[in-house]
Amino acid sequence: MSALSKSELKSKRVAVLMGGLSAERDVSLRTGAAVSKALRSFGYDVVDIDVGKDLAARLVAEKVEVAWIALHGRYGEDGCVQGLLESLFIPYTGSGVLASAMGMEKVYAKQVFTTHGIPTPPYKVFTEATAARAAVDSLPFPFPVVVKPSREGSSVGVHVCKTKEAYLAAVDDASKYAGFLLVEQFIKGREVQGAVLDDEALGVIEVKVAREFYDQEAKYKAGSGTQYLFPAPLPADQYARVNEVCLAVHKALGCKGASRSDVIATESGDVYVLEINTLPGMTETSLLPKIANGRGIDFPTLCERILLGASLKA
Repeated sequence: MSALSKSELKSKRVAVLMGGLSAERDVSLRTGAAVSKALRSFGYDVVDIDVGKDLAARLVAEKVEVAWIALHGRYGEDGCVQGLLESLFIPYTGSGVLASAMGMEKVYAKQVFTTHGIPTPPYKVFTEATAARAAVDSLPFPFPVVVKPSREGSSVGVHVCKTKEAYLAAVDDASKYAGFLLVEQFIKGREVQGAVLDDEALGVIEVKVAREFYDQEAKYKAGSGTQYLFPAPLPADQYARVNEVCLAVHKALGCKGASRSDVIATESGDVYVLEINTLPGMTETSLLPKIANGRGIDFPTLCERILLGASLKA
């Protein structure tokens, strides 16, 4: 099903799906509230739905005709809700089932990156904590390393480990979450993010943190000291390269609508893609809105642009 026109969408009941069941519930509620307010300012018929196990019944009861997905993490960003909406023939924003599932599972996403020649840090995958702990002296790269669960976002369960002791503690924590245990070589460089909207690279923002890396506190806590520089003050060729790889990731996974990719830009000029976010945050501190605003796209217009891409993908 192709995307609907603006006039068609104005006659539809639009649900903003937020909250959900993942560890990123609080961030999703903030995203959803901001999106709902923006769409209402343009006159859309909007209903807010805090997603729970009764989502299918709620969609039917509210007579939802289009869904703006403002969910983050498992059961929302991973293809589950997308599959439900496809089954109910409700057009929705963002990527389809397969791209969403691949983007959420960092291990499989990195395999796609590698297949397409997109640079990503060397990594090792473990299916359970015991094996990861046993490998502390035989990792294929030196410390520091990054330990993370493969199916979480918003830096949930992510640790930069400089010692064996820190590594073992990180493995124990990351193993509490869903998916594989992913251990990456730590790449020293500048933390930048590139956004894509409707198959166009929007630009690159640099995140300068007062902490060791861009963790949950740096992202969401007021007064964290995090600075955002747009456009990222990179050399011109490196800036273009970040845009290039972010667009390549978006297309390699078959993403639709908006995506945002996390990238490390090194002093030597190299770039490494860490992961892609197929449902980027839309809070007051989120990076996609900051990048879009730098390109002259204000927040309500960005929300509407994403809504105009709502469709069935199956």
